[in-house]
Amino acid sequence: MKTCNGNSSIVDMFEKGKVLKICAPMVRYSKLAFRSLVRKYNCDICFTPMIVAADFMRSVKARDSEFTTNERDRPLIVQFAAHDAQTLADAACVVAPFSDGVDLNCGCPQRWAMSAGYGACLINKPELVKDMVRHVRNQVDNPNYTASIKIRIHKDLRRTVDLCQKAESAGVSWITVHGRTAEERHQPVHYDAIKTIKDSLSVPVIANGDIKYLRDVESTHQLTGIDGVMAARGLLANPAMFAGYEDTPLECIWDWVDISIEQGYLLKPSTKMTLQWTAVALFLYVEIGILVILCLPFISARRWQSIFQLRIWSFVARFWNKVFLTMIIVLIVLFLDAVREVRKYSQKELGTDSKLQPNMFDHLHMKLFRAQRNLYISGFAVFLWLVMRRVITLINQLAAMSGTTAALQAQADNANQTAKKYMEDNELLKQTLMEGKGDKATSEGMELLRKEVEALREELKTAGDALKKSESEAEGMKKQTEGLAREYDRLLKEHQELQNLQDSGSKKDD
Repeated sequence: MKTCNGNSSIVDMFEKGKVLKICAPMVRYSKLAFRSLVRKYNCDICFTPMIVAADFMRSVKARDSEFTTNERDRPLIVQFAAHDAQTLADAACVVAPFSDGVDLNCGCPQRWAMSAGYGACLINKPELVKDMVRHVRNQVDNPNYTASIKIRIHKDLRRTVDLCQKAESAGVSWITVHGRTAEERHQPVHYDAIKTIKDSLSVPVIANGDIKYLRDVESTHQLTGIDGVMAARGLLANPAMFAGYEDTPLECIWDWVDISIEQGYLLKPSTKMTLQWTAVALFLYVEIGILVILCLPFISARRWQSIFQLRIWSFVARFWNKVFLTMIIVLIVLFLDAVREVRKYSQKELGTDSKLQPNMFDHLHMKLFRAQRNLYISGFAVFLWLVMRRVITLINQLAAMSGTTAALQAQADNANQTAKKYMEDNELLKQTLMEGKGDKATSEGMELLRKEVEALREELKTAGDALKKSESEAEGMKKQTEGLAREYDRLLKEHQELQNLQDSGSKKDD
């Protein structure tokens, strides 16, 4: 940061008949990049966002992150929130070499600020405001360095006029008046009150509230006679408002892009997910939900198998492998992209001017955070996709094994029941024969014996018939064998006779 030359004061910019156009102090928005943008479109003076003076003086990190500027960021007013005169003066001395003035916030209506003694509660403490203005004027060496206040009005306007006159007597450079009370938010601005304050003071007065278009600047000047206007929401909606544009021009958008790239600056880094990562996160939660349902203890594997056998699943099963592989490929690609982003932003190093551009540091950390978040989402999505596939496979296998086990169990139960029945019958027979007492037991034993005897007789009869049949067949074979033996003897006898005849014929020839 470079200091101002100190040869002139912002007060010199207030000329009769000219209305200065000022960018209001806005939380998160009125930082260097936005100030650089609105200066391109006829904004005369820019304020920093409100800075808590005590934190600013206590913490180096707060000083580095809350206040950034450069040599082109002029004229610049640093707004502080304070409730102690010396703390405000010390903070003013720190920023004096790098700015053109400080402003005391006496108008913030937020509860936290008022409960801490900052903001709009100070309009009820005119002596404290007077003391803080005097301390700044006395302790900052540069005589052209301005000390201003920004206030809201009281319901009793005389109290507001008294506050402003006391600040004027302490040497305030100008006063910015938001034309609403601390309790009002979007009610109409009290222009008559601003006019009364302007007529009661000799220092410049700036009007704030409902400045949305360039035409509002002239109309407010005519109504109140003020020396300048301060715009907040109007500039947010249209940073080129002071240049006379009704809507934000295209070149203003490109200027903002150029400034952001040049300075590595973001006003409010977004943590929102892109559409693709929102879809992946939704897919991850769907996987978790499905796995929780599949692991419910009161739904058996066989019940899941019956559900999987519904017609709709048989239709889906035709495309299941393709869908599974496609999702694996998509998730792995996203995972690798997230790994690349994490490595990219983990290796980023800030230059020597990092303290002048701390939001670039925050922006890189936000990028790294988002890359790590995407890495976790895609990694768990891939893991749970594989787990879900394996769980479904195991459920089907468990259901099939459970069915087989049930069938084998049924067969074993039947065999056990049959064996048990035979054992009971056998035991009953033994008891009847060996230990039976009484006519009933004897009759039951005799009946069982009779049945056994009948069964044995049937078997004996069957065996006898088979034996008789075998004996008759054997007798036939015996007779056939004897016939063959007699025929063999006859043939042998004839053969012997023929042999003898042949031998006798041979002797006659000799």
